[in-house]
Amino acid sequence: MARADSKPKHPGTVASPLHHDSAHKHVSGEAIYVDDMPEPPGTLQVYLAYSTRAHARISGLDLTAVAAHPDCVGVYAAKDIPGVNDVSPTIGDDPLFAEDVVEYYGQPLFAVAAVTRAKARGAAALAHIDYEPLPAVLTIDEALAEQSFILEPRILTRGDPDEALARAPRRLSGRLRIGGQEHFYLEGHVALAIPHEDGDLEIHSSTQHPTEVQHLIAKLLGLADNAVTVQVRRMGGAFGGKETQAAGFAAAAALVAHHTGRPAKVLVDRDDDMHITGKRHDFRADYEVGFDDDGRITAFDLMLASRCGRSADLSRAINDRAVFHADNAYFLEHVRIRSYRCKTHTASNTAFRGFGGPQGMMAVEQALDRIAAELKLDPLDVRRVNLYGMGERNVTPYSMEVEDNVLPRLFDELEQSSDYRARRQAVKQFNAANPWLKKGLALTPVKFGIAFTTTHLNQAGALLHVYTDGSVHLNHGGTEMGQGLMTKVAQVVAEEFGIDIGRIKITATSTGKVPNTSATAASSGSDLNGKAAQAAARNIKRRLTAFAAVHYQVPLEAVHFEANRVQLGQDSVAFDELVRQAYLGRISLSSTGYYRTPKIGYDVETGQGRPFLYFAYGAAVSEVVIDTLTGESRVERVDILHDVGDSINPAIDRGQIEGGFVQGMGWLTSEELYWNPDGMLATHAPSTYKIPTSADRPADFRMGLLSDSPNPEPTIYRSKAVGEPPLMLAISVFRAISDAVAAAGDEHRAPLLDAPATPERILRAVEQAR
Repeated sequence: MARADSKPKHPGTVASPLHHDSAHKHVSGEAIYVDDMPEPPGTLQVYLAYSTRAHARISGLDLTAVAAHPDCVGVYAAKDIPGVNDVSPTIGDDPLFAEDVVEYYGQPLFAVAAVTRAKARGAAALAHIDYEPLPAVLTIDEALAEQSFILEPRILTRGDPDEALARAPRRLSGRLRIGGQEHFYLEGHVALAIPHEDGDLEIHSSTQHPTEVQHLIAKLLGLADNAVTVQVRRMGGAFGGKETQAAGFAAAAALVAHHTGRPAKVLVDRDDDMHITGKRHDFRADYEVGFDDDGRITAFDLMLASRCGRSADLSRAINDRAVFHADNAYFLEHVRIRSYRCKTHTASNTAFRGFGGPQGMMAVEQALDRIAAELKLDPLDVRRVNLYGMGERNVTPYSMEVEDNVLPRLFDELEQSSDYRARRQAVKQFNAANPWLKKGLALTPVKFGIAFTTTHLNQAGALLHVYTDGSVHLNHGGTEMGQGLMTKVAQVVAEEFGIDIGRIKITATSTGKVPNTSATAASSGSDLNGKAAQAAARNIKRRLTAFAAVHYQVPLEAVHFEANRVQLGQDSVAFDELVRQAYLGRISLSSTGYYRTPKIGYDVETGQGRPFLYFAYGAAVSEVVIDTLTGESRVERVDILHDVGDSINPAIDRGQIEGGFVQGMGWLTSEELYWNPDGMLATHAPSTYKIPTSADRPADFRMGLLSDSPNPEPTIYRSKAVGEPPLMLAISVFRAISDAVAAAGDEHRAPLLDAPATPERILRAVEQAR
């Protein structure tokens, strides 16, 4: 036992700005994704054949020629499913393979297995399919006209918006169309199914929700859940697109492995992936707003309608969250929000970073700019008078109090640090001197609720082993998709044991280690899994502390873990030495940990309650320039101030803020989805769908984390979630483009610009402004 005269610094605990644990592997190509795994001998490649009709009855499906093809090892359709033909997350309305009717262009019909994907695709082309066309509803407008809804409409009301509108000093109305967004993960959907004895299956899937994949495969094959083990070491991006829709691809691989007894792999190319999978929901927002001469909103009547696609998927929760975020950062005393969840004959739209929140915020931000234009006020001043404040002006329309309101402070600090007022004047001078190029400037806030709105998903588990050499094996239910979750949770364990993070082995998420997990989504990965891992570490730490007190004859309160050692009053012992002694003393060095989010719960029927544990906040100033002759736009500078509480890892948080902002910028400027009249997605490849590139990143990108702002809720080390909220900071880009368009005409008449603000839309808006 050594004297505790010095305390060497141990890197990697909480608040350290560590790089992502796999960053060096990502850039060197060493990171192992599902498609990089060595394929077991005899692995079959699986191709999914899909519908080329948006809505039709299948009057004939003849697969005889497919099965007879010499390259075909097997062909499987709905009739070959031994269990339940369903891979839906909620209400049982998503068959793996269509049976009698197809309801979108891209809906899977059958799977072909061969020794290569090319051979499987070639055999699939021999299928003979007879369709009887049925009427197709493709757009939100058509669905509203036909009253075609996948779920019942919902209405949230506070106060008396009709009466408040009637007596409002001023009123205006508008319509905003908000486009969808393709996830465009770098690693497409992929799954490898390996059969084992007794009919068991080992599944390697690129999924955010291993437990759901496990349960759905078991149900599809008529197996018990314990016969299926799903593992995920990492994904090459997901953004919500692998929360529910990875299940179908994994299930197809499992079905082939189950029937053939051979390993089976599904790897879809980009075109097929984009045809088959759903996107961010596109919305139509119609609103009427009443306001006074100071720009304060006195009444807000909003209709939100989203294109959900052929099945429910996660549309209930996504549209609920859009409703919950329609206020964004502003107090709405008299408000009505009607939400229509439209059934269309397109792919079922699904989770996407922000989960309906970004779409919900868009209408009120447009309304505030139009109010400012009509009153000849600065839009920032109009936003300020509508911010959540104190007392009665601090309660949301769904009755949750905004308890930790840092919005005024964010506005004050960002307005000053970005030099907003002087730049507003500089923009006006630039526009006066330039007839063809016009600049715009906008400051917009974000208030985003953190928790799953589906209450039972707010739980997590972890499994922790400490080995006799002092090394640690960490496993939890969260999945790594590039966001740095594994690094943050490892930092939590390092902090608890007071050891270097290098002692901790980050392992693949596995349903065989931590069962019944929730998806890694809703920005809650660190909150949930960090707390679960902390609980497991503290269980072991308590045992070690009690053992050390007895073994070394010191009081319990004298035992402290830090700097790779355990302090025992005036003396200390190396962490690994204490662990070895505890093992010899027959002390358990393994533990599970569990966490459930406190305080939350709301009435689904009334839409009232507390759906979130807390809010994450941020604000951004964006400066853009547009070319009124071509419609092109460029973001020249962005200033961001974001609230992450007490950050677990500032480097990873900054990366999430920058990445989220750029992804949101792409959604609102260039990422346009287009369907042909027959229901086929025309923008189904990089050649026709434009995501942001490195050249689109603002050259002047300034970012700050709000200081001295610990989370008032007892989250993991008082941190705040940072996965989704930054995406909505990019609304400032869209509002700045609108500001630039207004400068091309009457600056006191805000244009009705739809999203995304493509060059074509900007040109049309400029023409209207003039």
